[in-house]
Amino acid sequence: MTLQHTIKAVIRSGEQSGYVAECMEITVVTQGKTLDEVTKNLREAVSLHLEGEDLAEFGLSENPTIIVTLELEPEYA
Repeated sequence: MTLQHTIKAVIRSGEQSGYVAECMEITVVTQGKTLDEVTKNLREAVSLHLEGEDLAEFGLSENPTIIVTLELEPEYA
C-alpha cells in the first residue's frame, strides 16, 4: 500500500458568512470568519484528529502536509 504524503482539503464560502474547510481523506471539517482563521483552524483540527494515531491506518505517511483548494463563486457582471 502506498502512503499519501498530503491531506487534501477544500475551503469554500460558508452558507451565511465566513469560510468552511473540509478534508477529503479524513473526517475533519472546520470553519473561520477569515481565510487566515479557517486555515489556522484547519491545521489545528487536523493535528488534533491525528494526534496519537497510527497515520498508516489513515493511508498517510509520517508528517503529511495539507494541500488546500479554494473554491470561489464567479462574480457575474
